[in-house]
Amino acid sequence: MKNLTIMEHKKVLVLGLAKSGVAAAELLHKMGAFVTVNDAKPFEENKDAQKLLQQGITVICGRHPEDLLDEGFELVIKNPGIPYSNIIVEDAVKRGIPVWTEVELAYLISEAPMIGITGSNGKTTTTTLLYHILNQGGLKPLIAGNIGTVACTVTENAKADNIIVTELSSFQLMGTETFKPKIAIWTNLFEAHIDYHGSMEAYGNAKFGITRNQDATDYLIYNADQEIVASYARKSNAHLIPFTTTHINEAGISADDEMIYWLGKPFMKRDIIALPGKHNLENVLAAVAAAIIMNCPKDKMEHVLNSFNGVKHRTQFVREWKKRKIFNDSKATNTLATRSALAAFKQPIVLLAGGLDRGHSFEELRPFMSNVHAVVVSGQTADRFAEFASSCGVKTIAHAKDIQEAVPKAAELSNEGDVILLSPACASWDQYPNFETRGDLFIEAVMKLN
Repeated sequence: MKNLTIMEHKKVLVLGLAKSGVAAAELLHKMGAFVTVNDAKPFEENKDAQKLLQQGITVICGRHPEDLLDEGFELVIKNPGIPYSNIIVEDAVKRGIPVWTEVELAYLISEAPMIGITGSNGKTTTTTLLYHILNQGGLKPLIAGNIGTVACTVTENAKADNIIVTELSSFQLMGTETFKPKIAIWTNLFEAHIDYHGSMEAYGNAKFGITRNQDATDYLIYNADQEIVASYARKSNAHLIPFTTTHINEAGISADDEMIYWLGKPFMKRDIIALPGKHNLENVLAAVAAAIIMNCPKDKMEHVLNSFNGVKHRTQFVREWKKRKIFNDSKATNTLATRSALAAFKQPIVLLAGGLDRGHSFEELRPFMSNVHAVVVSGQTADRFAEFASSCGVKTIAHAKDIQEAVPKAAELSNEGDVILLSPACASWDQYPNFETRGDLFIEAVMKLN
């Protein structure tokens, strides 16, 4: 860990706890800062706050006092999920007090180079795949960020010979000032989180934080097939590495039906890739480009690509059952993600869909429903999705009360050679606390098929 004294004797407010807030507060305390934590959860119910108080950190819980910043704080580090409309954040911005997420702190103390990965979709798959490739290549990667491991905790313990592969959300990137990854990857940009950012432009500008401070010694690997991402890339000062699946690109990495090309020359065969779908091919191209830049041996890349079946709950292969292949895509909480999953398969599909009803249209899925011959619906949107599927020409539609009931129904409706796919196109909160729980129950039910 470097820059050990940059926070010494500074008065810092950590706003919001959860994993990132706790990690930031503990690290700042070790670095000699005067730390105050403010969290909305009452102290009696707040085990994190109780733990921090025992370490000698000032804790204010149960409310966000409007006059809190009168205490003379020099820096605010906020939980990424707290919006900028929060009264304390708004006040800090008005007073000119820097407002960071812990990612900025992680960057400032890191002895290891960082690879930052962002995008509306594909972040987790690309991050995980790249980590496994670099690990297989002996490059000592560590994984961090939005994927579940707090970045500042990882960088605190990293050495100069590590590489930190970091998944980053727009929420996290908004709270950075000097963050400058050695390699940045921007997978794509679709409309999302407008309730947080206010507009698509603000959302894109937040994502641009992945490359805003990069220079010619750094690399930006970006989706050249999306003009909106390409337009942001043209504003970057980094060495640009485009990826594309539409043509052979001599400036970056690309693919056709048979090969992956690096700088326009054949690099490896496509048929070694285990992950299905065009969207995953894009993730593979981005990860392979980063691995090439990091001088990872080609045979190690091929070994991982041939065995990597995806991230849990993201078009995850679960098992083959009576000549049907079953996939868990519980993370598909919107139509865009389900569209990508449907497009990944050429086989006939039995689709399990439905969940929380936010009133969103399913029309984006219509061009991708041609391979779906049966649908099992559940959750609040069951009737709406059933009506939509019927309008797409799906002949067989069944209702289930939950995922556990949906799995045997889907199995009964399937034929040899089919794909049975959970890709709900809806959030899970009508029946489950999160998409992970929904996916785990799906896997459990699938494993009970006999």
